[in-house]
Amino acid sequence: MRTRAWVQEPEHLPPSPSSSDSSFDEDEANSRITPHWASYQNTMKIRGFRLETVRDVKEFYANYLHHHDSDLATSHSGYLRVCERRDDDALCPDAGLRDNLFRGFRVRDGTKVMVKAVHLQSREYEVIRLLSTPPLRHDPMNHTIPVLDLIEVVDDDIVLIVMEEWSSQLITDTPCCMRLFLSALRQCIEHAVFMHKHRIAHLDISLRNLLTDYNGHYAYIDFELSRRYTRMAKPVVYAYRGTEVPPECERGEPADAYKIDVWALAVLILRACQLTGYCIPELMQLIRPMLHEDPNHRPSIRYVLQAFDNMVSMIGDHRLRATCPSSH
Repeated sequence: MRTRAWVQEPEHLPPSPSSSDSSFDEDEANSRITPHWASYQNTMKIRGFRLETVRDVKEFYANYLHHHDSDLATSHSGYLRVCERRDDDALCPDAGLRDNLFRGFRVRDGTKVMVKAVHLQSREYEVIRLLSTPPLRHDPMNHTIPVLDLIEVVDDDIVLIVMEEWSSQLITDTPCCMRLFLSALRQCIEHAVFMHKHRIAHLDISLRNLLTDYNGHYAYIDFELSRRYTRMAKPVVYAYRGTEVPPECERGEPADAYKIDVWALAVLILRACQLTGYCIPELMQLIRPMLHEDPNHRPSIRYVLQAFDNMVSMIGDHRLRATCPSSH
């Protein structure tokens, strides 16, 4: 994956959407949509992208067959499914993705992309547009998935968010050390600090919403539940429905949006440690107050980052070079 894409500006940026329409329905605008992807092939082509076709998937599996055990490959349900398709130019949606997601490529260099369709008036578009355009795009604390284009289709009231396709595999097959593992966690914490600084709560921080480019960069995705609070110093969330649910939300209480992120980030760190096999006592001490039953006693995310940096500075270089236990 090309690391230069981290500083690439989205092309053809549209103006900010207007919400002055008296018929605006907030629930509808923030609901998940199922677009007719074939209708947007020409639009994507004009902007320099194309959606994945049957031919692309067949070529992928042909390459897989060439480098792997053929019996294993031919027994794969995806391979068998695509072989039944006769029209190589037809779009080939990935059965493992939600209906509002589609794989594709940037035409000029073959960069793999993920395209997400959302409502033009959605909170997700408001947040991703803010994070993916200057000046926020260039802030080194910003670890949003690189967005290559934002394609508005006004007549259909949707926008196609074209992102680089990164991997959800936290740790690659290559052995890593504790220093790299902690660097990954620091990027997760730093991005949460960045969002809160700009009055945005992610509200669905979890391992499934963290991707890597395999070059030491980690990025947040999926801003469906995210909200930007410009008029409230302590925003409150009702009926929270994210992946990691803090105790106050389980009790059905109104919850501090930022403290929900703090809780969820602590759970992400715990799950990352379990996944990699790292047992870092200092890190467990760090996240303990983040998981406090009372959200008023949880630290701010900025304090967490400061404490994290202090913690890392106290860990000896010998331990930081220790190899990831699960990589053997």
